[in-house]
Amino acid sequence: MSEPGTDPFDSFAAWFQEAEKSEPNDPNAVAVASVGPDGMPSLRMVLLKGWDRNGFVFYTNYESRKGTQLQAHPKAALLFHWKSLRRQVRVEGLVEPTTAEEADAYFATRPLGSQVGAWASAQSRPLESRFALEKQVALYTAKFALGKVPRPPHWSGFRIRPTLFEFWRDMPFRLHDRTVFTRAAPTDSGWTTEKLYP
Repeated sequence: MSEPGTDPFDSFAAWFQEAEKSEPNDPNAVAVASVGPDGMPSLRMVLLKGWDRNGFVFYTNYESRKGTQLQAHPKAALLFHWKSLRRQVRVEGLVEPTTAEEADAYFATRPLGSQVGAWASAQSRPLESRFALEKQVALYTAKFALGKVPRPPHWSGFRIRPTLFEFWRDMPFRLHDRTVFTRAAPTDSGWTTEKLYP
C-alpha cells in the first residue's frame, strides 16, 4: 500500500489511479455532506466528474436539496471509500459554482436520456407517481426531438476547494494509518501535515 506523499493532490492522484484499476464499479463515487438551515447534516453519493488543484467537481440540480444547501452554506465534506484497496480519503473545503462554460461542456457529454432527465426531474421534491415522472420525460423528449438539448438553467456544477485532506489506510489490528493535510484557505499554497492516532 502506498504511503501518502508530501503533496495531497499528488497523493490523491496516485490513490485515485489505483482505485480506477481495482474498484469494480464507480471508483469516482463520492459521498457529499452539506448542512441544512437547521444545522442538520445531509449526506448522499454523487459521481466526481473532474478534479484538479482548484478542487473537486460534480454536477447537480441547483434546486435539489443538496443544491439549495450548498448555495446557502458553501462548505462541504467529501468521502471517497475504495473498499477494494481498504482506503478512504476525506476532503473538507469551501464550495463555489463552476462556470457556465464548464457546465455546458460537461452537459453536452451526457447521454441524451440523462440530458432529458435533467429537465424532467424536479429533483428532491415530492413525486406523486412514477407515471408523472414518465410523463415529464415524454414531454421533454418530444420537445427536444430535433437538435441539441440545452442545459437547464437550474442544472450546473459545484467545485469543492479543499482546506483539509485525510488519507486513511487499513492496517493490521485496527492500527490504521491516518495522514492529514490542512491549510487555512484554498488559496494558500502550503500544507501542514500530521499523523493522527487511529
